[in-house]
Amino acid sequence: MLDKTFDAKTVENDLYRQWEESGVFAANPEGNATPYTIMMPPPNVTGSLHMGHALTFTLQDVLIRYHRMRGRDALWQPGSDHAGIATQMVVERQLEAQGVTRHDLGRAGFIDKVWEWKAQSGGTIQRQLRALGASADWPRERFTMDDGLSAAVRRIFVMLHRDGLIYRDRRLVNWDPKLHTAISDLEVEQRETTGKMWYMRYPLAEDPSRFLVVGTTRPETMLGDTAVAVHPEDERYADLIGKTVRLPIVGREIPIVADDYADPEKGSGAVKITPAHDFNDFEVGRRNGLRLINIFDLNAALRGGPMELYVFTPEGHTEPLTDAAGTPLTETLPEAYQGLDRFAARDKVIAEIEAAGLLEKIDDNPMTVPYGDRSGVVIEPWLTEQWFVDAKELAKEPIKAVEEGRTRFVPTHWENTFFEWMRNIQPWCISRQIWWGHQVPAWFGPDGTAFVEESEEEALAAAETHYGKAVELVRDPDVLDTWFSSALWPFSTLGWPEQTPDLARYYPGDVLVTGFDIIFFWVARMMMFGHYAMGDVPFRDVYIHALVRDAKGQKMSKSKGNVIDPLDLIDQFGTDALRFTLAALAAQGRDIKMSEGRVQGSRNFATKLWNAARFCEMNDCRPADGFDPAAVKLTLNRWIIAKADAAAGKVAEGLDAYRFNDAAGAAYAFTWNTFCDWFVEFAKPLLSGEDAAARAETQATAAWVLGRILVLLHPFMPYVTEHLWQALTQGQGGQLIAARWPDSGALAAPEAEAEMDWVVELISTIRSVRSEMNVPPGGRLPLLVKDAGADTRQRLETHGALIERLARLESIALVDDAETKGAAQMVLGEATLLLPLAGVIDIDQEKARLGRDIAAQEKEMAKLDKKLGNPGFLAKAPPEVVAEQRERLDEATQTRDRLSAALARLEA
Repeated sequence: MLDKTFDAKTVENDLYRQWEESGVFAANPEGNATPYTIMMPPPNVTGSLHMGHALTFTLQDVLIRYHRMRGRDALWQPGSDHAGIATQMVVERQLEAQGVTRHDLGRAGFIDKVWEWKAQSGGTIQRQLRALGASADWPRERFTMDDGLSAAVRRIFVMLHRDGLIYRDRRLVNWDPKLHTAISDLEVEQRETTGKMWYMRYPLAEDPSRFLVVGTTRPETMLGDTAVAVHPEDERYADLIGKTVRLPIVGREIPIVADDYADPEKGSGAVKITPAHDFNDFEVGRRNGLRLINIFDLNAALRGGPMELYVFTPEGHTEPLTDAAGTPLTETLPEAYQGLDRFAARDKVIAEIEAAGLLEKIDDNPMTVPYGDRSGVVIEPWLTEQWFVDAKELAKEPIKAVEEGRTRFVPTHWENTFFEWMRNIQPWCISRQIWWGHQVPAWFGPDGTAFVEESEEEALAAAETHYGKAVELVRDPDVLDTWFSSALWPFSTLGWPEQTPDLARYYPGDVLVTGFDIIFFWVARMMMFGHYAMGDVPFRDVYIHALVRDAKGQKMSKSKGNVIDPLDLIDQFGTDALRFTLAALAAQGRDIKMSEGRVQGSRNFATKLWNAARFCEMNDCRPADGFDPAAVKLTLNRWIIAKADAAAGKVAEGLDAYRFNDAAGAAYAFTWNTFCDWFVEFAKPLLSGEDAAARAETQATAAWVLGRILVLLHPFMPYVTEHLWQALTQGQGGQLIAARWPDSGALAAPEAEAEMDWVVELISTIRSVRSEMNVPPGGRLPLLVKDAGADTRQRLETHGALIERLARLESIALVDDAETKGAAQMVLGEATLLLPLAGVIDIDQEKARLGRDIAAQEKEMAKLDKKLGNPGFLAKAPPEVVAEQRERLDEATQTRDRLSAALARLEA
């Protein structure tokens, strides 16, 4: 006998252990079933489950469980990412607590410490994914630093280098002055602030009485200016293009160049150009052949001593500027600035400019400042020599694949984002100045020549061939960007570079499920490397899910204090409730507003399902041997079977189209409304009646439909459905996770559906009117039915007693005519329904109440209309606030319309 309530905490661990030990999560490469592959986005080895993880892994598991039940050979490839910077910082903090630095241990000793930490503490998120119910093929779990994946990294690096697609260059990178490494854009946190815009006067070299006024938010970088740019069509400066200004403080002459980057409508229209310290300026410098001066050291302090000068090559790379003899040319900063921290230098520059009378003005300036998300310090665009990938060349095939539909984005509008970024892609900096990660497979000879090979032995052999003798080589100390190894994930996890049977069977994958924030960092790079190494797309579909926000639509952040921990929700409401909530809210293109209340609602749904199962159990509704749903006789049973059949089709249709909310909504509506609210009530007389044949058929039907519900809900709510399945089949039905998904479309019963749908609509309509008119719950009303046709008369005769009980009617009477005054009127089919209300409620008072409520809703609508029609509000308000106002307007409109319909019934 089922307990009164479902105890998720007791059940979940036991069921998961049962699934995992049975091997049901495993793919079957030897089988004949069609493969279905999802590559798990490998979470950071340092990570713990947050709400974004909960969403993406829930949706993947829904798909995997669904397609496994459809009979596909489902592979959900799990693993984790070594997370170079994040992991190194975790271990360094532990060492710091012991008074030790990584430099005390040396590189090899420090790497050993990281592996020790990984063995002891690096599996947290995998344990949490199990708690989420993730049915991944865990014995296949991979790590981006394991031997096989490390070999794949070395192989593709060498291949790309030999094809000229990996090269050394000196370009701007995001430099972290605390961690002393380049970092990716994803590791840069843009913080909004109100800073200052300083406007400075740069005197013309030929006429110091004339000035160009330039604005800057970073006055310290002016020491590295190599030009001032104006728009080529800005008439104010047409006569100055090609002339020079004298750079204050430093004293060198720099050119005035024409470039579209200068905006005539912004500030003075003239902008200072510092190619070595600003990404936009770097491009201006490349277009105009400007010099580059790197004024900062790795700590973001101003350099002391000579600074090398660099120039752009015709190919757009940079090289040292030399004299005729090949000697590098240098420049030195004023001595007073050498060694100053960048922000101390800022203060000194401003003071000196002001003292010289060259400070035009200072304005407040709303702006974003880049911070390292790990270090918490301001990131500096810095000119440094790194390894780069020719992303523009590698982007060509992925662009073509999306254009031709070989890879499809869902929702489709993300294709535009993908194209925009890929068609304007910059070289990808792949080297990092840390120790934990894949060390660059390059060794340098005595003259700096790089030998890129898969092993030191191969590099030594190549060097000996190059130099004609054996020489000592020094390995590049840098490691590769974490995204480099994770870009190989779809094929390296399947055995590449070996041509394994798994690689042939499971590549390419069917779908990648991920957030929009890593389209560029991971999705695009997997597509680049997949095409390069495998000659085919890595996945057919890319489903991009939205953000999980708080209940007010705000982005979750620790600073706001609005972060919702999925593990807390699981502990409070159970895993099924969290999973169902996430799936039910995952509408394409719409962010998810998560709240504890929504998860509580899903827990209530699980309770509703549990109670329905207990009802079936108490009424001896058990699976009947040989039951044929197509052979049932009773109208009620034919109706519920047809509805179950249609629900299966709707859930499948939603999942096939990645409309998770539609699929979950269809399962919910059928379970809660059609089965629990209607069928159970309709079936009670049959289950307690004396007609043994009708009782037996209804018991078997109820059991069959409940089994169908458990199958449809299993991908969303695996624990409660599995527990009920095994309990109600008394262990004879095997595991639900391994059950087959039902076919649909063959069990329609149009006549039965029309008849019972009519009964449902009639009862619902009467209930709605009772609620709108404030009829007391105990008040029983007569129902008058006018203009009834033959079908209506037959249905009332068959189901009259049921309708009276569920709609709380005193009687049902067929009439040719009736007094309409004081009666609520409704139309159902050809018939007019009248509920006399006089004597039950005060009609005039009710009309007045409805009028007041309608006026209140219209007042609220007018206020919201005015706000949403204000361009200033739409421009300044955060998107989530605008969306909330639109939702409030929709709700007020619907309420007004419902109240108006109620008033119209009384006034008819």
